[in-house]
Amino acid sequence: MYPQHTQQGATASSKSPVEDMGPRIPIYSPEFAADPHGYYRRMRSDYGALVPVEIWPGVPATLVVKYATAVRILNDSTHFPADPSAWQRSVPADIPIMPMIEYRPNAIRTSGPVHTRYRKALSDALAGIDLNSVRSMVERTAVPVVNTFCEDGRADVLSQYALPLVFSVFCQSLGCPPDIGERVAAASAAMFDGVDTETVNASMGEALLDLTALKRVQPGDDVTTRLVEHPAGLSDEEMVHQLVLLFAAGVEPPLNLIANTLLLMMTDSRFTSAVQGIPLPTSTAIGERLATDPPMANYCITYPRQPTLIENVWLPADQPVIISMAACNTDPELNPGESLGNAWNLAFSSGDHACPVHAQSYGRLLAQEVIDQLLDFLPEVQLAVAADDLVWRPGPFHRALTELPVVFPPTRPFPAV
Repeated sequence: MYPQHTQQGATASSKSPVEDMGPRIPIYSPEFAADPHGYYRRMRSDYGALVPVEIWPGVPATLVVKYATAVRILNDSTHFPADPSAWQRSVPADIPIMPMIEYRPNAIRTSGPVHTRYRKALSDALAGIDLNSVRSMVERTAVPVVNTFCEDGRADVLSQYALPLVFSVFCQSLGCPPDIGERVAAASAAMFDGVDTETVNASMGEALLDLTALKRVQPGDDVTTRLVEHPAGLSDEEMVHQLVLLFAAGVEPPLNLIANTLLLMMTDSRFTSAVQGIPLPTSTAIGERLATDPPMANYCITYPRQPTLIENVWLPADQPVIISMAACNTDPELNPGESLGNAWNLAFSSGDHACPVHAQSYGRLLAQEVIDQLLDFLPEVQLAVAADDLVWRPGPFHRALTELPVVFPPTRPFPAV
């Protein structure tokens, strides 16, 4: 249940500590996952721009739900650095969400010159991805995936189509062979679902160390090789942690974007019937979902090094400040409800730690190609259950369905491309 209280958000004269503003709201619960936008509306009404939350039982944080405040924080890495080291010493090491937020020597969990070095290596490696080749990978890989269920007339397109396709294409882009990829896939799924921190880190690390070793002796035209050979001179340990970031960002978020966009397209008449001649295109649906329900709804975590006053609220030192991209993108002060032409949205963050431009292009293209391939193969695909019966996975960070069941006229297998 959403905690009730009578105190409103901090005013210009109050300058309240965030922990005194009212009860903390658990954003990891099934209730929150079922109706996040209802929570965001009540958060704005009851607390204002900054909301005391829990990201796990007993683990406090502050959630930013106002767009202007989020942009200010994301563009002030001096006062809001991304390094969680000090905070990490104050919480249990084995909380299940730790692999998603703990310190790592990579581009998302460091600040200053160290961050600049990692980000340069990552951006340069990603810049080598040929987007035309991504289209070909999706087309070539989609056929055998669709053929596993096309004769059945029904499928969970999340687990049976989008996941194997997204993961396969990403592994091809990274130069990751299938045997290592399968080990990474199991660890990645456990990471997002918050399963056994020690085991997740160990299994992920071993697989990615093997990938690094492979590319040092067998280089190729791929992201991992470009990282290995980058002038930054990344060590094996640094390589592992850059790859952790790449897999975390390159599989689960695109997967959720695809599923959430397909849900919109199958339930909104703007995409299913002609409006002024033709239905709206997939690219429009993707842009809208990035604004209204981004795949990482609450993330972009920073940790102020000293008590910091913002929006007349004192934020404590070394406690997570989390940007709610979903809440900020739908902030009524900024967004009156029109999502078309929403390039301003925070789905890819902003500032020093914004998603590299090449990664943004890859993510959008991948989502569009995966969706369009499905609709080309199965143009009469429909949601198999009422949209209200779908279940959203609980967790403090993602906006993710547990499954997306669909039905369609059975069809014979398609020839290989």
